[in-house]
Amino acid sequence: VQLQASGGGYVQPGGSLRLSCAAPETFRLNRMGWYRQAPGKQREFVAFMFSGGSTGYADSVKGRFTISKYTANNTWYLQMNSLKPEDTAVYYCHARRFGSDADYWGQGTQVTVSS
Repeated sequence: VQLQASGGGYVQPGGSLRLSCAAPETFRLNRMGWYRQAPGKQREFVAFMFSGGSTGYADSVKGRFTISKYTANNTWYLQMNSLKPEDTAVYYCHARRFGSDADYWGQGTQVTVSS
């Protein structure tokens, strides 16, 4: 595992959490993103950001989640607001480097939204 994800936890519906993911400083990141996998379901796309700043989101999280990055230390974030029980999942960060099609994944961090 070369990506380090953190920030998951337990939150009530309507609450917020921020996930972080860090890549090695030697990585020249082209694409950064987040995926999630709920129990009994396949892993699904959540959000991405290219190094130039363009972003994309799954319809289910648009307007509630925001992906951002801090280039200086190869870290990116997923700010999750207005969380819903259906957002409960293990969240995985993902990255691709310039000049490579290899996929890098973080270890996963659990997000649980429940009252």
